[in-house]
Amino acid sequence: MLASIGLAVGFLAITTLLLAILLVFAERRILNYGPCTLDINNGKKSLVVTGGSSLLSSLADNDIFIPSACGGRGSCAYCKVQVLDGGGMVSPVEEPYLTPEDIKTNVRLSCQVKVRRDIKLAIPDELFLARRFQGKLVHKRKLTYDVVELRIALNNPESIEFAAGQYIQLESQEYAGRDAVMRAYSISSIPSDSRHVEVIIRKVPEGICTTWVFDHLQEGQEVFLSGPFGEFKLSDTKAPAVFLAGGSGMAPIWSILRDMRERGDDREAIYFFSGRNQDDLFFTEELFALEKELPNFRYVPCLTREDPDSDWKGERGRIPAVLPKYIPDTTAYEAYLCGSSNLIDACVDAMKQRGLQEPNIFYDKFE
Repeated sequence: MLASIGLAVGFLAITTLLLAILLVFAERRILNYGPCTLDINNGKKSLVVTGGSSLLSSLADNDIFIPSACGGRGSCAYCKVQVLDGGGMVSPVEEPYLTPEDIKTNVRLSCQVKVRRDIKLAIPDELFLARRFQGKLVHKRKLTYDVVELRIALNNPESIEFAAGQYIQLESQEYAGRDAVMRAYSISSIPSDSRHVEVIIRKVPEGICTTWVFDHLQEGQEVFLSGPFGEFKLSDTKAPAVFLAGGSGMAPIWSILRDMRERGDDREAIYFFSGRNQDDLFFTEELFALEKELPNFRYVPCLTREDPDSDWKGERGRIPAVLPKYIPDTTAYEAYLCGSSNLIDACVDAMKQRGLQEPNIFYDKFE
């Protein structure tokens, strides 16, 4: 009796194993759509790829890097491209991230579009310039209790061309059961330092990439990044500029201001930085020193929760409340903002009430 039960169990296990193997082969067969052609920007570039993968990964395999901060899970909506033909139906994962205008103009999330046939698509020309870089972390510097600066020496390729204000995507490595991911960080170094990339990263509780950066990434370690990406950069109009940031939103502004100094850009500029208390401030001495090197520049740190009995002599309160003291009329200004959605929305509303024009607002929001 027991022997019969043992044989039956063994037969069932073998059958289950064979069924699993057959399913794997069947899945591979189903997913093998053969060679497919990707026609990019009306023939500017044509790629022949093996069907079955996402459009995002198929492009990356051919050194065309579309911004993506969620590792292709369809949760960041950075990887939008225009799919003119062959993209199939919009998936339920994409729908929440697509506006009616997106759907009307065939904009899709490239991580959710599967390459099953020939596809025609359109991407911004500047994405042809983005590259994947291999480098080495040469220093990791603590700026505050929850902010670090990374300086990465580039090895392959050895240099990067970017505009102050753009960002890269840093690739984390697997650790403690966490998958490797890509996250977007603004470049804080200046364009003339083309052999290095610096980023400023604020720790996010339970954040996969920031936990890797703070707890696992060591100086001398190999790192990978891609870029540059983004359109957040200083205009060439010479209009007076107001910069506003909080936390690691400092990064692109720090790059832009130092690039201004290097290029001799003497436009009128004022920079409001928001922190809770003095422990949130960094680059303070360097920014006040810039006031001497950029004659029309002023730095205004604003603290929202500083102890009323402390020795702080600077501004207290939120930027929207402090700003009118320095700029009662923002009509002639361009505004450059980087930080949380709440900070940016409140500052934009305050400046619009004082004359700021919509076309002169540029921002990089942290969602």
